[in-house]
Amino acid sequence: MKKLLLLLFLPALVFAQSKEEQRLLKKADKIHARAYTVDTHADVPINMIEMEGFDIGVKHNYDTDGTQIDFPRMKEGGMDAMFFAVYLAQGKRTPEGNAKAKEDALKIFTAIHDAVKKYPDMAELVTSAKEGYATHKKGKLGVFIGMENGWPVGHDLANLKLYYDLGLRYITLSHSFNNDLSDSSGDPEGGEHGGVSKLGEACIAEMNKLGIVVDVSHISDSAFYDVMRLSKAPVFASHSSCRALCDVKRNMTDDMIKLMASKGGVIQINFVADFLKKASQEVEVSIKTLRMQAMKADATPEDKKRINAERRQLKYKYPGDVPTVKTVVDHIDHVVKIAGIDHVGIGMDMDGGSDVMGCEDVSKIKNVTIELLRRGYSEKDIHKIWGGNTMRVLADAERIAKYLAATR
Repeated sequence: MKKLLLLLFLPALVFAQSKEEQRLLKKADKIHARAYTVDTHADVPINMIEMEGFDIGVKHNYDTDGTQIDFPRMKEGGMDAMFFAVYLAQGKRTPEGNAKAKEDALKIFTAIHDAVKKYPDMAELVTSAKEGYATHKKGKLGVFIGMENGWPVGHDLANLKLYYDLGLRYITLSHSFNNDLSDSSGDPEGGEHGGVSKLGEACIAEMNKLGIVVDVSHISDSAFYDVMRLSKAPVFASHSSCRALCDVKRNMTDDMIKLMASKGGVIQINFVADFLKKASQEVEVSIKTLRMQAMKADATPEDKKRINAERRQLKYKYPGDVPTVKTVVDHIDHVVKIAGIDHVGIGMDMDGGSDVMGCEDVSKIKNVTIELLRRGYSEKDIHKIWGGNTMRVLADAERIAKYLAATR
């Protein structure tokens, strides 16, 4: 009898769940459309520079070419603004190497500017929270600029003003190897400065004066604590995750997250698989090997295309080791629990290693909003996570720069 009753009520239960799911999805649609969605780390300039025939104004396909970002897919996904990264893998730290880094960085700035100029009806270059919101109201995409790896600064801090005038609004002090500014969390030789170098200290002071946010992603733990001591403005981790949930040096400890939050900062959760979830040893070794190959300064576009294809194959071969949107929101939950809703954001690292099931490219970012809603986050909370917190840090950096200029 009980089994019969269960069979009778089962269709009604499924229907009720279906209606509830439909209501949640409609609510997510409205919230996502109203939110100002900002991603703090996008590596699409790599494709713009190196991928033959890549046009950011044309829709591409992740399944066929592995790319994750273009203007049409940003529109489709409801991604309102992204920080395009001026990224250079660390090369020789010589006068000649530094000069080449500056030359290459300026080429990337030019490529970003040219892309926006080519599609003025779709996107605008934006340099402040105020400009970002204004561009959003006009129905256009916002393109901010960040620099991943401070190597192009070289030993001439006047370069900071040059890059600032081109739209630069944050710098990740180092990347996967130490440079002249800071130790990296990933250098196999370990630290060489004991944190931030003397040149790095001067660089941070000048960044504060200009209104360029210090990005603590990639740097060593010692360097992080130096930044927290030195910076007069709030900082952020543009594409990092929580070490408590995935124990790798590249991620931030609870103490680091709390300290950064106490000074107004934000950690933007990274969507790279090996920073979200510990994989099996076989997959972990494979991913690390591929990542190191991709980060080599002499890696060709063909090398990177092959490496990306191999990483995608790992995803299909070991689906249980690949993080999902739920894994991403686990990291968001953790930050909210230890530091509060005002100190977490999104920095997906798309076109730079991002690999999350359910958010394969920028057109699918609404799935993050849906999962946040499922877990009980309010619309106000979601607005903060998707862009509000990041824009606050950007505005604070600008405000403090004006104060420092007035008190010189």
